Amino acid sequence: MSTIVVYKSKTGFVRNYAEWIAEELSADILEVSKVNINMLTKYNTLVYGGSLHAVGINGVKFITKNFDKLKDKKLVVFASGASPSSEKVIKGVVTNNFTSDQQKCIKFFYLRGGFNYNKLSIFDKVLMILLNWKIKIKKKQKKDLTPDEIGMLAAFDKPADFTRKKNINEMVIYVNS
Repeated sequence: MSTIVVYKSKTGFVRNYAEWIAEELSADILEVSKVNINMLTKYNTLVYGGSLHAVGINGVKFITKNFDKLKDKKLVVFASGASPSSEKVIKGVVTNNFTSDQQKCIKFFYLRGGFNYNKLSIFDKVLMILLNWKIKIKKKQKKDLTPDEIGMLAAFDKPADFTRKKNINEMVIYVNS
């Protein structure tokens, strides 16, 4: 069975996972900007990875807009974000990125990544500054912070990397099944 891993990584966390997955599956690997849909016809399995922004998966439109050409393949999508995994978040990501038909064909995995403010684009830095201010205001008002907000405040000044190769094990087992 031939497999390709396609990814879009802004700060390197998704790229790390994509490389580990490709290595474990003996798969080809390409950044999504270097892929066109015709290149994927020779593969039985497609693994796509992108970073998570709110509930959107970076670059996943490549999969969803080409779904009719890909739906007969084994399709796996993973997203990587700084927050710990939770069923509520995963459900939100799946329902916001995939139609009900796509959800039947795409197996989704969440892999905890990290946060490094210094590697963000200018636009993303501005968004993160606004989010940071919002969280600090909430804290000043003595409102309870969520675990994600507490983690974001801590990681804002000090990069955090939660990527671990073992996090891909469940996905590798699924792809090989």
